[in-house]
Amino acid sequence: MSDQKSSFRQILKATSLFGGVQVFQILISIVRSKIIAVLLGPAGMGISGLFTSTTSLIAGFTGMGLGTSAIKNISAAEASGDQARVELVVSVFRRLVWLTGLIGALVVLVFSPWLSELTFGSRQYTMGFVWLSITLLFNQLSIGQNVMLQSMRKLQYLASASMIGALVSLVFSAPMYYFWRVDAIVPALIISSALGLFLEWYYGRRIPVRQVPVSLTTLMVEGREMLQMGFMLTVSGLITTLSSYVIRVYIGAHGGVSEVGLYNAGFAIINTYTGLVFSSMGTDYYPRLSGVAHDDQQANLLINQQAEVAILILAPILSVFLIFIDWVVVLLYSTKFIAVNGMIHWAALGMYFKAASWSVAFILLAKGESKIFFWNELFANVYTLALSLIGYRLAGLDGLGIAFLAGYVLYLIQVFLLARSRYGFSFSSGFFTIYMVQLLAGLLCFVSVKILPSFWPYVAGILLIVASTLYSIREMDQRIDLKQIVNKVKNRFVKQGDSEHGA
Repeated sequence: MSDQKSSFRQILKATSLFGGVQVFQILISIVRSKIIAVLLGPAGMGISGLFTSTTSLIAGFTGMGLGTSAIKNISAAEASGDQARVELVVSVFRRLVWLTGLIGALVVLVFSPWLSELTFGSRQYTMGFVWLSITLLFNQLSIGQNVMLQSMRKLQYLASASMIGALVSLVFSAPMYYFWRVDAIVPALIISSALGLFLEWYYGRRIPVRQVPVSLTTLMVEGREMLQMGFMLTVSGLITTLSSYVIRVYIGAHGGVSEVGLYNAGFAIINTYTGLVFSSMGTDYYPRLSGVAHDDQQANLLINQQAEVAILILAPILSVFLIFIDWVVVLLYSTKFIAVNGMIHWAALGMYFKAASWSVAFILLAKGESKIFFWNELFANVYTLALSLIGYRLAGLDGLGIAFLAGYVLYLIQVFLLARSRYGFSFSSGFFTIYMVQLLAGLLCFVSVKILPSFWPYVAGILLIVASTLYSIREMDQRIDLKQIVNKVKNRFVKQGDSEHGA
């Protein structure tokens, strides 16, 4: 029982830690965007965005998905307790990171004239791409250090590197934009990349893993699984990007660019403010699941624990979205974006199914089932795209929200049946109870907004939000003993105060 309590606490700790990191990064991003908008104007923002998106696209191809695929291998080696195995896997990974980073830099360097012409319509920005080629190496090396910190679950180091990197990058780039304006874009991107690498290296070097010699044969044998999984992840990511692109083009063709803007804004809101849970899944949960993936019983237990915590944290947030989304949209954007509210309502319901399905779907990555993962994601992208196009055609923006909900209902059924047939997975009765209670609260919030007149949705909604929150707190207390944690924190502050008073 104590092991389960420890596991639940680890999940909650990671979620709160990286939720805080994400909030901090959002704030930094808002400030940076504001600075660029004021000092560089729309044209400068466009140039910066095009440079970033182009190099990111190439990095996505040449990086071979190592930032995700290698976590499984290193986590499994770390969980085995065999230090020699850890050193070998890490040494192979580091060589692959250097190799893919150099390939990415070389591709941008060699094709810089054509990239400038393709991206900007002329070769005016060729030298910009030449200089930015070094960032592909820097960023890939940063990813390498990031993977090390994730795999060995040095979460505090990882969070510190992310937060300090975002802040320092802003501090350095803001004066550059002020004095050099558009000419500062490329130097600022290079400096931000270099600072990110330095911070990741600074924290990464605290992990005591010895570099060992690796022959070409060993590199090919040990690196094959990482590269195979990484390739499947890259292709899967490309399909997801293509699907998203098709949806936006279709909306633009039938509803105009303003509809595309509403679509982007709506999903940006809900993805950003529920992202704390999904961010922690990739950062902490995936490495932990990879470490126990060889044991179906342990993996089953961890999946259920993650799913329970995800729902308990997300449900009150989603209830607030369902009731107060009008206020949220006006606060973050303006009254011109009110038309997106219906879409967000449907999408908020879809998030209940997304949280559960993601908790299960990570088992495919943790098991290294690259081909099954690819076909699973391809099939999901196909029906999600079809549902989105049909939904928009029939019901406009609301139809896109309905398609999001329907897509994740199908996806949850799909990954559940897949995990059940291959690994004997099943949801626990504890998770099922939590899920049904919180989903019912969300549905009641949804119905209240849709059918109740005047101020009554807020009255009913506040009661439902309070009930959902209290239920989450009660269930969380049973799993991690919140009172004990609060008392520990309280005693720590009391002792600190006493020592300062005594001094």
